[in-house]
Amino acid sequence: SYTMMGRQEAGQQGIIPQLCEELFTQISSSQDPLVTYSVEVSYMEIYCERVRDLLAPRARGNLRVREHPLLGPYVEDLSKLAVASYSDIAHLIDSGNKARAVAATNMNETSSRSHAVFTIVFTQRRRTDAFDTGTLTEKVSKVSLVDLAGSERADSTGAKGTRLKEGANINKSLTTLGKVISALADVDAFPPGKAGGGSKKKRRSDFIPYRDSVLTWLLRENLGGNSRTAMVAALSPADINYDETLGTLRYADRAKQIKCNAVV
Repeated sequence: SYTMMGRQEAGQQGIIPQLCEELFTQISSSQDPLVTYSVEVSYMEIYCERVRDLLAPRARGNLRVREHPLLGPYVEDLSKLAVASYSDIAHLIDSGNKARAVAATNMNETSSRSHAVFTIVFTQRRRTDAFDTGTLTEKVSKVSLVDLAGSERADSTGAKGTRLKEGANINKSLTTLGKVISALADVDAFPPGKAGGGSKKKRRSDFIPYRDSVLTWLLRENLGGNSRTAMVAALSPADINYDETLGTLRYADRAKQIKCNAVV
């Protein structure tokens, strides 16, 4: 969470606020009068395999994940808000973070009890002339910024009752993510025509366990589709976390083997 969000102090911002600030810096520096831009954001958390809208936490209960025949998995009724500046986004991020499920454990005073997904939909519209009579072309990009809850060992965190159940759900979704990453890495290790390869298209669709957790289902396109994906692995220097650190490194090493190509 610190890597993704950071702190609300100068020079302490995480990846998400820095990316959003840079996006609006680039928009404001654009000099082309024929091009306009729009930015929309959504923010959700996956808590115990249920999806909550962090930008409207009181308005709705748990949201359903649906499957669009062309666009793939999406969250039904998830808020998507238009923003005109970085300050707009900063306000929404702050509101969403206050609605997230966090709790104290022996390992962390404010341990995230959920996975959070902050999504930016960036649209560029270009006209062929300045009189609004020409052709309008549109390009839409989507950036998914995911803050994964850390893997947990009950004997280290001292979790009991609800905290123990939350930890079990976190570990289940992370295990499923690991299985998906391994399956995708195996597909890319044995492409069509190579020994053990077979049909790559068939293997991607039939043998990847995306639906085993809400997290992997929603991130299907990011993990093995039309995208460019980066993974940040956060490690602990403490020797008591040796097993988790080694597991995280292996996790990241498998993720490196996945090949995704973004096509416009």
